[in-house]
Amino acid sequence: MKDQKKHKGKFNRKYRLVVLDETTFEEKLTIRLTRLNVFLFGGIFSLLLIVGTLFLIAFTPLKEYIPGYESSALRKQASALVYKADSLEKSVAVHQLYVQQIRQLLTGEIPEVDFDKEAALQAAQQAVDSLEMDPSETDLEFRQEVEVADRYSIFSEAVKSIGVVFFKPVEGVLTAGYDLEQKHFAVDIAVEMGTPVKAVAEGTVIFAEWTAQTGHVVIIKHAGGFISVYKHNTSLHKKQGDLVQSGEVIASAGNTGALSTGPHLHFELWNDGYPVDPSNYIDFE
Repeated sequence: MKDQKKHKGKFNRKYRLVVLDETTFEEKLTIRLTRLNVFLFGGIFSLLLIVGTLFLIAFTPLKEYIPGYESSALRKQASALVYKADSLEKSVAVHQLYVQQIRQLLTGEIPEVDFDKEAALQAAQQAVDSLEMDPSETDLEFRQEVEVADRYSIFSEAVKSIGVVFFKPVEGVLTAGYDLEQKHFAVDIAVEMGTPVKAVAEGTVIFAEWTAQTGHVVIIKHAGGFISVYKHNTSLHKKQGDLVQSGEVIASAGNTGALSTGPHLHFELWNDGYPVDPSNYIDFE
């Protein structure tokens, strides 16, 4: 009991904190304190300081400077990059599928479709025989209107506008032309080893790789549905996805690939998925 009273007396014992003027020793401030009051006010002040600090960190941008907290700007940027990466991944997948189909078409990997030609011709003939070929009254009236119309207008001739001007890919001697019967859908131009090969028109490189049969190959997509192909090169100067201008050097001619018999350029021109005679668009003489 005496110890408890002694300790209680210590906590309740009153002290006076006096602030004096050093020169005149005049009392400026007097505060009466006890140990209990000091501990009580000190604890409350410390608690308020801790709570205020937590609120300041939790609800202000200051938390971004503390290790472990994420920046809101970085979080938004990361989300935008995730969406962009997903879109790019889909675009690359579609582009790779397109290039793979073009490669199979140009290298002959797509198998030919077997069908009975005679049976197909007989079925077509039967279909034609079963048709009613006599014109109806509506057809006769329409034919009469067409005959009366101006059949000699200078604007009536239909001409396909390709919208692309092609230039000669190399300077050399034309050794083989376009031949449908021999399935040679290109022209061969004999050149010296390392002759610069130029783009026939502006476009985008969609294929630039090595193949066993045709060596280093470059394929460029142009406007108007045209695709130009350059085979048997000794080296390539462009890669897939590059944009090229008319007359820009894209490769060096050579003698690569199993199907090559000497330094030359095997040049093909395709339009809307079908091979066309390059001599109809380019003067190789």
